[in-house]
Amino acid sequence: MIERDIWLRRLQRAGSRRPVVWLSGVRRVGKTTLARMLPDAVYMNCDLPSVVRALDDPELFLGGRKPGTVVILDEVHRLDDPSRLLKIAADEYRHLRILATGSSTLAATRKFRDALTGRKEAVHLCPVLWEECSDPFGLPDLDRRLLHGGLPEPLLAERKDPALFNEWIDSFYARDILELFGIRNRQGFLSLFRLLLRQSGGQLDYSRLANLSELSRPTVKAHIEAMQIAHAVHLLRPFHGGGKREIVSRPKCYAFDTGFVTFEKGWESIRDDDRGLLWEHLVLDALRFRGADEDIFYWQDKSRREVDFVVRRERDRVDVVECRINPGKLNTAAIETFRGLYPNGDDYIVSPVVNKPYRARLGGRVFTICTTRDLP
Repeated sequence: MIERDIWLRRLQRAGSRRPVVWLSGVRRVGKTTLARMLPDAVYMNCDLPSVVRALDDPELFLGGRKPGTVVILDEVHRLDDPSRLLKIAADEYRHLRILATGSSTLAATRKFRDALTGRKEAVHLCPVLWEECSDPFGLPDLDRRLLHGGLPEPLLAERKDPALFNEWIDSFYARDILELFGIRNRQGFLSLFRLLLRQSGGQLDYSRLANLSELSRPTVKAHIEAMQIAHAVHLLRPFHGGGKREIVSRPKCYAFDTGFVTFEKGWESIRDDDRGLLWEHLVLDALRFRGADEDIFYWQDKSRREVDFVVRRERDRVDVVECRINPGKLNTAAIETFRGLYPNGDDYIVSPVVNKPYRARLGGRVFTICTTRDLP
């Protein structure tokens, strides 16, 4: 078992601020295991009919429990009216702490009639972060993490099992997409999803995706939105501030896990040329763990000069984050062009081979060179 202490601390902080914590993440990412690590918690599996019956009367179920008790409602979206239960718990039983888990964003699915605004704090559980692999628990090296991905079961398996990935994709459609969003074109949806896995890290071209998946352009957009809500893909918007030559409208699409990217590409090992793009996925997870999605961008101009990630910190201040396996191999031309437009902020080169952060001058700018755990 992987000890996910950084996530336990995040759950505990969130629970101290709001009566309801919404823990979301893709299927088999470890939500249940993480929730059950919380000490002295009451665990309820909402997949079980007996639990559904018990939760039909929230006052009877919640009444009389000791102050500070953590009640875990696992897979709470299986209930007929989950938002009613969470609202009653948040408003009438504020001495309790509710941890509810689900595969998608709370407010965006058909079953939730109340977004619990002001009553909840959301925590999105990513696949195992690179800094979690760096702890002394006998966890895998970089190529293993990139190839197997960050879902605990395949990550810890001796060999990569294609059947597990195929089964996950089938289950993802049947138990998340079909049940929560009512998308009934299984073949078209999964064709699009597999295309996005193969093209992960690239810019979205909705018209091309529509042609390849034999779906209409509006359907492609709707399906990708459902995938976003279910945390299967993440769209990274281009950063722009009025420069005439900046890309302003085409997002990049990153799949949720490198294991599924390598599976769909048919890779059985990691070659030198493969690591750079896959490492970007791990750095993006680290940035999303530390900051809000709406503050993380990429940048590109019409001459195709590009910055991997731009992180908005405060007014007129943005950080640059470049991903490199070898931190010495960086052409600074794109960053210098970007800094000519946006001069204020810190510059980082993030590499998996750096044990201790240090500063270096490259191309007239000073960079902090570090691994993911040392990002601010």
